[in-house]
Amino acid sequence: LQLQASGGGLVQAGGSLRLSCVASGFIPGYGLDYYALGWFRQVPGKEREGVSCISSTGDDIYYADSVKGRFNISRDNAKNTVYLEMNSLKPEDTAVYHCAIDTRASSSYYLCPKSPYDYDNWGQGTLVTVSS
Repeated sequence: LQLQASGGGLVQAGGSLRLSCVASGFIPGYGLDYYALGWFRQVPGKEREGVSCISSTGDDIYYADSVKGRFNISRDNAKNTVYLEMNSLKPEDTAVYHCAIDTRASSSYYLCPKSPYDYDNWGQGTLVTVSS
């Protein structure tokens, strides 16, 4: 299973970006719709921070307090893609953003894990830089 994140870049404060993460390499019969997905971000010297996640059913959606009201997560199972729309960006949003998928057999269809330790496959990350 592979995840490919894209959409990062340099943007001024107040601007918007949309990150995409395309998943491939699923076991036949088990597509993206079976799994929860998450977005995390990391800056050098700091721990990876959970930004948002969405359950396989879409019933559970989580946003970190720091991004609530500004970011929106969505998924298109037909395209094997999860998106993170980021609006009203702030310099403190600057980080490498990683997408992740939870394919563990024990996971719930209705909840998305909030901890990075509960995701077993990660994309390579895409850099978001917000200038003041």
